Amino acid sequence: MTNQEIYDLMDRFQRSSIHSLKLSTQDVTIELAKAPVAAAPVQAMPAAFAPTVSVPGAAVSAQPELPAISAPLVGTYYAASAPDQAPFVAVGDKVKKGQTVCLIEAMKMMSEVPAPCDCVIEEALKANGDLVAFGEALFRYKPC
Repeated sequence: MTNQEIYDLMDRFQRSSIHSLKLSTQDVTIELAKAPVAAAPVQAMPAAFAPTVSVPGAAVSAQPELPAISAPLVGTYYAASAPDQAPFVAVGDKVKKGQTVCLIEAMKMMSEVPAPCDCVIEEALKANGDLVAFGEALFRYKPC
């Protein structure tokens, strides 16, 4: 199977409504998976009919979602270079632009995922060995 055939398969898979695919040939096995899609939002009730509820002392937080380091390809997520090694990064770590934050294995090839900028890792979203989809968030970070 050529690289172009694999890319075409990935493109068709991404545009399809299926959520997982496993293709095996004599020489290669390819597994593709998409992150679950959230249910469609329920249409809001008109303000005139909406009930109002107030909780004394409750603060409303309009904190924006932090930017994410996303998976550049479909594969298996690894937090460290080997099972007996420490993870590349942990929550609270300051990392430099280009520093490796994890590995993704696809078709027996390891790809390093670099930090996009100098930042602090705020949240790790994947566990070691998880399957990840293209563009799926791996870490949330706060730029320095």
